[in-house]
Amino acid sequence: MKQAVVIVNPHSGKGKNKETIDETSSKYLSLFKRHGYEVTFYKTTYPKHASDIVKNLPEEIDLVISVGGDGTLNEVMTGNFLRKKRLVIAHLPYGTTNDVGAMFGYGKHPYKNLKLILTGVVKGIDICTINGHPFVYSAGFGKFMNVAYETSRKLKKRLGRRAYIIEALRDLFGRKTPLYELTYEVDGEKYHGLYSFALISNANRIAGIRHFYRDVKLNDHMFEFVFCNLQSKKDIMRSLLYLSLNDITKVPGFYFHKTDHVRIEFLDRLKKPWCLDGESYHSDSRIYDIKIEKDVPMVIAEHMIEKMFVQEDENHE
Repeated sequence: MKQAVVIVNPHSGKGKNKETIDETSSKYLSLFKRHGYEVTFYKTTYPKHASDIVKNLPEEIDLVISVGGDGTLNEVMTGNFLRKKRLVIAHLPYGTTNDVGAMFGYGKHPYKNLKLILTGVVKGIDICTINGHPFVYSAGFGKFMNVAYETSRKLKKRLGRRAYIIEALRDLFGRKTPLYELTYEVDGEKYHGLYSFALISNANRIAGIRHFYRDVKLNDHMFEFVFCNLQSKKDIMRSLLYLSLNDITKVPGFYFHKTDHVRIEFLDRLKKPWCLDGESYHSDSRIYDIKIEKDVPMVIAEHMIEKMFVQEDENHE
């Protein structure tokens, strides 16, 4: 039989009425068996545990399923990047916001999502890296970017996505918006200025906002990024309202690019860590290289292939 490993973050998502996914879940075990898998379950018990588990798995494993939020998937992917030979990864969303899960076409029911995974297609996808460290769908610094990793776990379990909204409002109205002096280089051009935040991503849904970018493809070897130079609360609120009605590429004060590589150099070190897939990323560097790693194997639900992938008969580099 094929061998599957399921890595569960027991702290992900809202605590009430969570469905148990482990070796005691007979309906899940039966589903794996029907699709020809023997399965081993792991529960994470400390930060970065999922990375350690994946890094040390044997090469014979046919499928690794991350059960948790976007941050758990980041840990699983990070462990996969530490291996000589990468394993096939799948994501079963079980977190608070589940941006990646929504982008991959999964709903709110774990059992139905597992069916989609076990009948899915292995595709090579683009994964972004920042100074060699992978992130699956988003990275950012500056205003609002600390919200994801500073919102308390207790509040997230009680309120779900609303906890992030509350923390974002506190950040908007209760704190000054600093500007960061930096230079960034993209497609042979250099730009210099003061910016309040930046967001780099390979996703069509970010922070629960659907269609954040239009026509995102997971295998076009490109990512999107935007820099913002707005500072006043009034301007930020106006742009956020505009964003809710329009594509981000049309928002005043936002500078958009689509590329496969950007180099960012800060005049001073950041006061707060970057946010990678909802988790903090600490670095003492002032220089960051964001690149694409191509053809990373991942299971995608079959009904999402046409929507999220450049098809083989389309011309692209």
